Amino acid sequence: MPVSSEVERPKSAPDGPALPVNELFASLQGEGKLAGVPSTFVRTSGCNLRCWFCDSYHTSWEPTHAWMGVDELVADVRARDPDHVVLTGGEPLIHDESATLLRELADDHHVTVETNGTVVPDAPMDLASISPKLSTSTPTPANAPEGVDVGEWEARHEERRIDLDPLSTLVERHDFQLKFVVTGPEDLPEIEGLLDDLRGVADADILDTDVLLMPEGQTREELATTRTVVADLALERGYRYTPRLHVDLWNDAPET
Repeated sequence: MPVSSEVERPKSAPDGPALPVNELFASLQGEGKLAGVPSTFVRTSGCNLRCWFCDSYHTSWEPTHAWMGVDELVADVRARDPDHVVLTGGEPLIHDESATLLRELADDHHVTVETNGTVVPDAPMDLASISPKLSTSTPTPANAPEGVDVGEWEARHEERRIDLDPLSTLVERHDFQLKFVVTGPEDLPEIEGLLDDLRGVADADILDTDVLLMPEGQTREELATTRTVVADLALERGYRYTPRLHVDLWNDAPET
């Protein structure tokens, strides 16, 4: 899987603040409340979870990256047209220097952070795009990507995937959306149970319109089997439906 750049970059961390970058590109935001907005994506490598259906396999199961200094990243982002930036992964917030990057971009960019909601940074963000992982995300020997040995990840993922403390802190501190990857109607009781739990501990209003249901699927063909079911669930329950525009437009191509 390519690390985005035609330029050879160091494989070990340079001196000073730096991040392991898997992709850096401009495209359209494909998901959430800002779907369709031109955006620059900074995709870091590394994750504290292992969703079996992860659509960025090379940031989790098989981390691939080149190191970029934060100053270099900021300059590269500012050289591009979009003033909306999406910091994503993997899980970008496991890296301390993600907070440094967010502070550097705060004054002149709108920044969305795509996070699984298990880590809270001391940093600004304009939109916390929180995607809590349901039990259907847990890897098992039966559903793991081809060639992957799940090993200890089944238990580690299940133990880590939901933590109400960072979830409540994120929704209290930031504008947010709660974006759930839905595999079918059987996911709704778990989603609504988690929402009840979160509303019980968070000192913030969590409206149904802050809840987005997104169909699981890494290709157009996979989405074709889930999108209508998930859209009907959103309509029935009063939640928002979010497409995956990048998949509809470019299938599973990298840097989209």
